[in-house]
Amino acid sequence: MVTTRVALICHASTTAVRAADFADDEPLDPHGLRKLATLARPPVRADRALTSPALRARQTAEALGLDAEVDAALSDWDLGRWRGRSMAGVHADDPEGLEAWLQNPDAAPHGGETLRDVLGRTSAWLETLRRREGSVVAVTHAAIVRAAIVSALGAEPASFWRVDVAPLSVTSLTSSHGRWNLASIAPLAGARG
Repeated sequence: MVTTRVALICHASTTAVRAADFADDEPLDPHGLRKLATLARPPVRADRALTSPALRARQTAEALGLDAEVDAALSDWDLGRWRGRSMAGVHADDPEGLEAWLQNPDAAPHGGETLRDVLGRTSAWLETLRRREGSVVAVTHAAIVRAAIVSALGAEPASFWRVDVAPLSVTSLTSSHGRWNLASIAPLAGARG
């Protein structure tokens, strides 16, 4: 029996994350950098460390002392034309598109990935890990952590919108007997507040 453990760390805060806007490839903000300075190095022990290619994820991994390999499967949700825009701006310019995106897992009015695409990409990534014994720590984005939770639980796509993932939280998944289980969701030690 192969047992796999995955710790998904959501990157530290950015200006877009704190404003609930659509992020582009932006750096961590001062708040996120301050939080990172208080955490243990490394916060989670694992056989392998991976990170999204995004600057904010790479900065988080580096600040946590992780020698992380970039894995494109951990990339943030591709929101096409909405990247780098405010939620209010998208709502003002394309209220119907925003509503469709929130309601229909196959909608991509922004020209990027659909929710179903993100869920499929994340599920495929988890499947590749499930076949390997050991532990992995991965620094990624709230959307990818949410997608991993939905995938692990075998939940419907609409449940994605009912999962909150905070910056510098760690979500632990375990796999044995051919399925993923949600083990825990918690802030990294020292990351509260």
